[in-house]
Amino acid sequence: MNTRNRWIVAAVIVLILVVVFIWEGRGQSQPSEPLSESAAIENTQETNSADSGNRDSISIAGGMTDGELEPDAAEGSAADAAGTGLDAAGNSGVDADEHEGESGAGEATAPETPAADESGSTASSDLETQPTTPETPGNSAAPSEQPATTPPKASAPETAKPPVKTPEAPAAGSKDKYQTDPVPEGKAPPVEWQEAEVDKNKALTATLSVSATTLLDKLDRLDPNKLEVLPQDGIIFKSQKVTFYEGESVFDVLLREMKKHKIHMEFVMTPLYNSNYIEGINNLYEFDAGELSGWMYKVNGWFPNYGSSRYALEDGDVVEWVYTTDLGRDVGGDGAAGGNGG
Repeated sequence: MNTRNRWIVAAVIVLILVVVFIWEGRGQSQPSEPLSESAAIENTQETNSADSGNRDSISIAGGMTDGELEPDAAEGSAADAAGTGLDAAGNSGVDADEHEGESGAGEATAPETPAADESGSTASSDLETQPTTPETPGNSAAPSEQPATTPPKASAPETAKPPVKTPEAPAAGSKDKYQTDPVPEGKAPPVEWQEAEVDKNKALTATLSVSATTLLDKLDRLDPNKLEVLPQDGIIFKSQKVTFYEGESVFDVLLREMKKHKIHMEFVMTPLYNSNYIEGINNLYEFDAGELSGWMYKVNGWFPNYGSSRYALEDGDVVEWVYTTDLGRDVGGDGAAGGNGG
């Protein structure tokens, strides 16, 4: 090669270097508006990363790669970076995902709240990275999801209470549920003590007596250990008028008077007959004078065929408690003994 050609080649090389230098300086020039402090930090981080050997990363400030982009491509990248990569307020304009994917450094700062540019809008890239904040329930701008008023709950329909049934009288010739035979006509029917209403404002009177005179003629049947508790005349409670209240039973009056006069009395509830059964009075018990012995009661001369707790007293009634040694036959109440007359 002659000297002339060498000078031409050298001039071309110099020209190329000048063009490259000019274009490089233009691509690295700062945007018309100053970068914010966060953008400067981003540029510093990118420069340090490029110096450490990461030749493939994109320069945020320059918008080109080292030695791999043609001048035209570098110019286009710089223009894009200046126009869309940065916002008017100086934010970096590169979201965390893009920065991490292209630089490979794995260090991305959280995006700040985008600021408005001169036209009052934010960069499209910043809008894409910002999550949409849902409206709070109290925000008046959004319609409330809850209804203005909660409709009242439908109340459950009230169950109609069944009418109170009056116990039906047993069929003629049959027993009731407490094993009671039909009551003779004209006699007081049984009244269940659970249903009785006692009115203590209405005081009434009745005549009450307790005796074991039948034993005087049958001492041979009496347990010898019980001779000392049997009165000489056989009278345990002399016939006398006593006070009771409307709705009380024969059992109620006997219990109160025995307690009042400190006379021993023992009884037990018999669910089968729905009545209290008198086991002993004045320490004279059933079976003390044989297996057919025990206490019975009569009202106005009649031995009821049901327990004393079911007999409702009326004013002026005469109540007699007697001790039998032959299941009522020796006192005229054989028909009532089988119905638990006590």
